[in-house]
Amino acid sequence: MASVSSFIRNTPVASLRAYFDHSGIKLPAPVNWDAPEAEVVRPLLRAVDAMDDVARARLADDVERVTTMVDEVGQAALYEVAHDPGQLDTLQNGHERSLWMFRRDPVGFRHAEEVRFTDERRRGRMWDGFIGKPHLVLRRDQVAVDAFKIAIRERFQSNNVHIDIFDRQRPAFEGTEYALVQVTIYREGRLDTLQEFVNGQLDRRPWRPVFEAAITYELLTGVIEVVANDRESREDIVRLFARDLLATDLQQQRLPLRQFDLRILLHPFKFPTDPGDGIEFVRVNSLRLMPVDTVGERVTLECMRQATQTIWQMAHERFGANSPLAGGWVVTQAKLSIRFHPDTGSRRGRTLPLTITMPHGCDLKDRTERERMIGEKYLGRWGIVRNV
Repeated sequence: MASVSSFIRNTPVASLRAYFDHSGIKLPAPVNWDAPEAEVVRPLLRAVDAMDDVARARLADDVERVTTMVDEVGQAALYEVAHDPGQLDTLQNGHERSLWMFRRDPVGFRHAEEVRFTDERRRGRMWDGFIGKPHLVLRRDQVAVDAFKIAIRERFQSNNVHIDIFDRQRPAFEGTEYALVQVTIYREGRLDTLQEFVNGQLDRRPWRPVFEAAITYELLTGVIEVVANDRESREDIVRLFARDLLATDLQQQRLPLRQFDLRILLHPFKFPTDPGDGIEFVRVNSLRLMPVDTVGERVTLECMRQATQTIWQMAHERFGANSPLAGGWVVTQAKLSIRFHPDTGSRRGRTLPLTITMPHGCDLKDRTERERMIGEKYLGRWGIVRNV
């Protein structure tokens, strides 16, 4: 119940009242919504504690969805799909904005969840990219959508398929935005069973899981990106998408993977940045190296946060001419910290940690949209990444 308690304490009372008035969830004890806000929260928490299991489970599920979209990533997704972003600007905080979308625009809220699902997995293990034809008009008529649904049902032997299609933007670090169309696919999986207690007795019940996949089509470049469970299904989904919704054949030419090159970190590097990005400094915290003549050994150099030297100074002082940075070794992993200047009213600037692993690994996909843009901008500029 901790998340429910936090949700109630952080959401304006008027929004909480609107939620309970329209959700159909009955409170077991009356709450004086017209009392001062400080006098509403405690009785409301007591009423929630007294709910039956069904009502409490439904409330917890709603709260989980709403609070998941309260952070910076979730808020960016909500603004990206909102019909009237100005309306969101009038609300007090992330909790109220997320709850307002959840209550007033449930389809838009689901689209924001789908944006988050897609972007958080972009360039990760569930992602693939293909080079398609630019400036195609994606078909949204019922005939084309039904044909696509039938093809997905047949490919995955699913009884039920749901398709969402909506327009969105993807910001880029140079200040431009790329127009995308996103297609989200929900398909029913094969029959399975779950254990549960029925009237106090352990039993099993049949159920069918629901799997989610998503495709984005970038109109300017023709790039098609897909997020789905396995590589084979990703290619099949994109092929059916191209045939039924873009009315074209998939060229089956994959986007080149980003190639990381950490050789520049064998020597001191100054990491040039633009003043407008507010970066105070960039620090190399760790380098993992492997000798060029074997794959069975590796060494890690690490400078803790309190260290006064750079990692290159430390390696020279401790190892001299025998330092692995002096030659005969390759860097296979680097951990960097990008420190930003403090915001107005803050004493300490935030830090963006990055872990880059040869040849294709980088944890930028786990960051916020702005952090991803900053990271990709400078990894390219510093010569650490190619084919961004």
